[in-house]
Amino acid sequence: MASLSTLGLIHTAISVVALVSGFIAVAKPRGISWSDGAGRVYIVTTLLTCLTAFGIFQHGGINKAHALGVVTLLVLAGSYIADRRVPSSAWAHYVAPLGYTTTLFLHMIPGVTETFTRIPVGSPVFNGAEDPALQQLIGGLFGAYLVGVALQVRQLRRNKPTAKQGVSIA
Repeated sequence: MASLSTLGLIHTAISVVALVSGFIAVAKPRGISWSDGAGRVYIVTTLLTCLTAFGIFQHGGINKAHALGVVTLLVLAGSYIADRRVPSSAWAHYVAPLGYTTTLFLHMIPGVTETFTRIPVGSPVFNGAEDPALQQLIGGLFGAYLVGVALQVRQLRRNKPTAKQGVSIA
């Protein structure tokens, strides 16, 4: 197994911070949001994770990992815009946190793939990204994501601001 490059180590450290802060923030009533400290850490470290990933994907041209990074950046940008620019919009109340939650799921795909195709060293859990057992795990994560989104929508409906309250963009 090849050791991680310096950029790979930095990327991994940032990714871990992103995942931990993302799970902390998504558990809050409003979910991931720029107005929350854990949410802000998640958003910034997710951006940095995507950008550093482009420097370490070296598999002979543009591949699925690059595409996933681009999709994550697009969803992150759309969520940020909804979160910061149109807070009084009824749809932004849902788009921003659900978009951020989607980026958290997108983080999990390369996270479990890279982790479990590398460890334990010498005898990784999965043989590669196309390993059927890994694909089943990712499918299970997608199922958990869908359940989480359904619960999050229910929570957001309960906490939907009225026209008088508005939405804070602190």
